[in-house]
Amino acid sequence: QVQVVESGGGLVQAGGSLRLSCSASGRTSSVYAMGWFRQTPGKEREFVASINWPGGNTNYADSVKGRFTLSRDNAEKTMYLAMNSLKPEDTAAYYCYADDIFTARSWGQGTQVTVSS
Repeated sequence: QVQVVESGGGLVQAGGSLRLSCSASGRTSSVYAMGWFRQTPGKEREFVASINWPGGNTNYADSVKGRFTLSRDNAEKTMYLAMNSLKPEDTAAYYCYADDIFTARSWGQGTQVTVSS
């Protein structure tokens, strides 16, 4: 089984930056992809970005391309989401996930990002 834990959310002014972290634990050798979704009240969860192992290929939602950058720690199943030029519409709860070959997607509990105008 895989568990994921997010950290790094907070309050920032528009135009500012934040970095989110997500670490997987447990049966991490079977993890082949990790990523982020975000959700605001009353809306469906929205894809933000993803990265895979071992290739490190990344994928981004159009709404964050050029502003958000996803990186990883090759040795550990840890990834980092650098969020720059933040906008009020980026305000959401951000959820990390990990996909492994044995189980359904594992989700973290979420971390709140609030961007003030």
